[in-house]
Amino acid sequence: MLTRRNVYVIVFVVSVIGLLVVQYQYLRVGLGLARVQFSKKIDDARENINGELSELNSLSYTLGSTIKKDTSELKISLDSLQRLSQFYLNDYISYQLGVSGIDAPFTYSMYARDSTQYLTSIKPHIKGDDILIYPIKIEGYLPNLINKEVILELGFNDINKYFMSQLNGLTIPGVLFLLAIIVVVIWVLRSFYWQSSLITTTNDFINNLTHELKTPVFSIGLASKILEEGISQEKKPVLELIRRETDRLRRHIDKVLELASLESGKKIMQFSELDFKPELQRICEDFKTLSEYEKISFSFELHGEAYPIRAEKFHLENAIGNLLENAKKYSDDPVIHLKAHIEKGKLQIAISDNGPGIPQKDQKRIFRKYYRIKNGDVHKVKGHGLGLSYVHKIVSMHRGNISVDSKLGEGTTFVISLKMSKNGQ
Repeated sequence: MLTRRNVYVIVFVVSVIGLLVVQYQYLRVGLGLARVQFSKKIDDARENINGELSELNSLSYTLGSTIKKDTSELKISLDSLQRLSQFYLNDYISYQLGVSGIDAPFTYSMYARDSTQYLTSIKPHIKGDDILIYPIKIEGYLPNLINKEVILELGFNDINKYFMSQLNGLTIPGVLFLLAIIVVVIWVLRSFYWQSSLITTTNDFINNLTHELKTPVFSIGLASKILEEGISQEKKPVLELIRRETDRLRRHIDKVLELASLESGKKIMQFSELDFKPELQRICEDFKTLSEYEKISFSFELHGEAYPIRAEKFHLENAIGNLLENAKKYSDDPVIHLKAHIEKGKLQIAISDNGPGIPQKDQKRIFRKYYRIKNGDVHKVKGHGLGLSYVHKIVSMHRGNISVDSKLGEGTTFVISLKMSKNGQ
């Protein structure tokens, strides 16, 4: 079975291989273009060399004397004349190639059509499959001098190395960028898996710790019930405080375990088609009853006849309950309003309060796990930063979204948007 990690590794390897193939194809195309450009430059150089050697000048005269082995007018030995001609012709060919933009190493040979060899380069001129040969048929002065066709043959060895050197300005940066991409991706993947492992270890520790806490919490609750019998009136407030704090601690533990189960995927959500309006009506009425007891101003509006959605009722109710509890906790003199209506085929549930508001920089972070808004160096309201993370997780699993609109000193509005299963009007 393929894990997410294996999928990432496979995609990375395939991507790297693809980049290498593209780089190789790009190199082949570059070499082909270099060959075409080289041939064009050689043609220009061959035309210039033939034009120079076809006329009578110092170079053609020196070469003619060498071919005829005539040293009578030059007053030097035949060997010296041949060496002079070698260097003279070599320098001239090198100059013409440079004018045409070619600085590749070369060899040459000058011979007649009947295979009589007159002059060769200092470096041996050897023919082979890996050597490019470019013959130049000399016209004018030299052929007329000896009454034979004269051929000047240019040879280029290791031409592929020359082409590669011409492309280094493109291939080397490409290879370096590819290596940089590979290093960065490997580093990112290692960091990602290291963080995933750290998060998994942390979650396992928290889950084990909360499971261990459930037993003493249950024992404290049971003990408080036993102590309730026959306790004096003076001590009843203390016992009531113990029971209330025990219940609060139990709810926090259950919330941590529930959120951990949802994140790990171990908790399977049981979705069903339902009309959510009666459930939302009950939530609002229960909260209104509690609000009257705690002297909190709460009102609600439920527009529309029915709210048909596909939902997991228990968790969606808890999510809305969390938002109502937060509105109550974060306001000194709470005024809370819940409004539900249908808009463009979606159920919109807005919960507003008159709290202190949320700073703009914190509005995108409040749905993170364990994130809490600070008031100076302390948290004004006690908690663990799990409520809004849980709400966001539940709404996301319902394929909905939650948004926040808040202004400092004016209050906050959370809006849950859920797609209706029958596009209610």
